Amino acid sequence: LLYLVAEFCCGFFVILILGNFWFLAVLYLLWLYLDWETPCAGGRRSQWVRSWTVWKYFREYFPIQLIKTSDLNPNHNYLLGFHPHGVLVAGAFGNFCTGPSFKNLFPGLTPYLHIMPIWFGCPFFREYVMSAGMVSASKESVSYVLNNKGGGHASVIVIGGAEESLNAHPGSLTLNILKRKGFIKMALKHGAHLVPVFSFGENELFKQVANPKGSRLRNVQEKLQKIMGFALPLFHARGIFQYSFGLIPYRQPIHTVVGSPIPVKQSLNPTTEEIDQLHALYLQKLRQLFEEHKRKYGIPEHKSLIFE
Repeated sequence: LLYLVAEFCCGFFVILILGNFWFLAVLYLLWLYLDWETPCAGGRRSQWVRSWTVWKYFREYFPIQLIKTSDLNPNHNYLLGFHPHGVLVAGAFGNFCTGPSFKNLFPGLTPYLHIMPIWFGCPFFREYVMSAGMVSASKESVSYVLNNKGGGHASVIVIGGAEESLNAHPGSLTLNILKRKGFIKMALKHGAHLVPVFSFGENELFKQVANPKGSRLRNVQEKLQKIMGFALPLFHARGIFQYSFGLIPYRQPIHTVVGSPIPVKQSLNPTTEEIDQLHALYLQKLRQLFEEHKRKYGIPEHKSLIFE
């Protein structure tokens, strides 16, 4: 979905340059230059965009539901680790960028969904994603959000990143997390409480072409991901008037469960030992969250998370 909207925005910009409206393209480039740092400085959200009626239909299509398991004190800042990435990241977008669910369940907290910085280099598209409450996933951006002295800010980071989307097969419970400790370090540096979030149903929205590790397709995908910064999963689902093939996601319910906060004591220069200990605790709490709720959302008793 992001790819399609981004391509449309870039195509529109090219039309401006090649058409009789090149002066508008020049003005926009000037604006882009002056506004370049905004995605790393809290973005520029628009409640009007976040409340569009189309998002209501988007959430109801699956449907998408946000589940609260514990209160989050708005006097603190939080770093929410979202799992899994899936293909669409529908749960993260539907719950943290649209509608009133998060605000109603966690009053006093403002969520910021961090996405890859590359998206903010796309003309016009950057304005769209910022208006929905998305900001850059750069260290500077996360620091800006978590550095709010009065609390009330929640950074939402899809921990597995683009690499994890290549594991997004129906029934898959594999998370790319063992080597991902940057978010732990950021939480320690800012004293932000960690909150594991698991989105049940996220991997059920599309069928992906078989790409087991070591296969030729997977090797090509991983090389492209390292070069371009984002992955290219080969997926399909249903069409508009038929269910056999298309790019419209399947209607599968998504239940995004927000776990209990893990208190974090601030350490401006965290040691490797501190990072490893907190990372291990986070994995424990994430697995516990999954095990406590999996039966409610159709996960067989014998299945558990796989950390890679």
